[in-house]
Amino acid sequence: MMNQDLKNRVVVGMSGGVDSAVAAVRLKQAGYDVVGVFMKNWDETLDSGECTATADFRDVRSVCDAIDIPYYTVNFQQEYYDRVFTYFLNEYQNGRTPNPDVMCNSEIKFDAFLSFAYKTGASGIATGHYARLDKSDGIRLLKGKDAGKDQSYFLCMLTQNQLKDVLFPVGDMVKSEVREIAAKLNLSVADKKDSTGICFIGERKFKQFLMQYLPAMPGEIRSLSGEYIGQHDGLMYYTLGQRRGLDIGGRGTGERWFVVDKDVKNNILVVVQGDQTPLYSKALNTAGFNWISGRPPAEPFDCTAKFRYRQSDQAVRVTPNESGVHIDFAEPQRAVTPGQYAVLYHGEVCLGGGIIDQVIK
Repeated sequence: MMNQDLKNRVVVGMSGGVDSAVAAVRLKQAGYDVVGVFMKNWDETLDSGECTATADFRDVRSVCDAIDIPYYTVNFQQEYYDRVFTYFLNEYQNGRTPNPDVMCNSEIKFDAFLSFAYKTGASGIATGHYARLDKSDGIRLLKGKDAGKDQSYFLCMLTQNQLKDVLFPVGDMVKSEVREIAAKLNLSVADKKDSTGICFIGERKFKQFLMQYLPAMPGEIRSLSGEYIGQHDGLMYYTLGQRRGLDIGGRGTGERWFVVDKDVKNNILVVVQGDQTPLYSKALNTAGFNWISGRPPAEPFDCTAKFRYRQSDQAVRVTPNESGVHIDFAEPQRAVTPGQYAVLYHGEVCLGGGIIDQVIK
């Protein structure tokens, strides 16, 4: 199931979902001294008036009582705001599309939370991520067994030091097996719906959420040739490849319009109609790059990459450089987006990741 290289106490990050619940179950069954800890990173209230963190902690308490392990809560709201949410807002202000879930893992779950676990006397931490670790020669991050749930993409910014005392107890399982274990133990979260989207936005409309924090800056929508098409509500509300919510239908040929660029300096949203060729690119550069091994390759090499979560692996040629990496695509890629992460793989091994800084058409 897992290498028992963490002795004594292991702190499990309990989210209130079925994956972290079964992670705790498997660790206890394997003989670990397990403590459940709920991280409160964001305080938000549902329309019903109930705080979502309160509801999730209730599920954590129910699970921990059922499997007979102690549980606590720790508040990382300030750390989350300073390290993750501020970055999220700054990226959108600069016309980019960030991925705060990746940042949350490197800055909160496997940094602030890991430090907290050490302070309690624990040997390490465990989470419900669908990923695996190979610690036979250094530490290699591997894709989860369940290809449809693999979360290695979100862990691409972790380091050897962050991973050395970590366990992923459900990484060698598929989701149906996880739910089956929870059901057999009559855990209250056995059929709980998977969380979706960014944690602090949840199921709400993204635009409405962002308007609470960033002032809207309306501007012009223009075609690639410079023709005036209409008005936009603010560049931060749009992403490359977007075709819904542009409110410019009925013009031209009647075909769909797509966002192909953002001119941040002039506050212009650039669109095309029908032909999506301008959405495709041949290469990119990253701003820095985290090599999970800790050692960047000296020479160019071939591997695969993902430029967004759930994308199938794409063949690429990688050239490391002082500022990050240059990635050439074997096939043109659609809507590669600055601010997102380029994550590299060699087979099942996640090599690391970096923020997409420049897209080359």
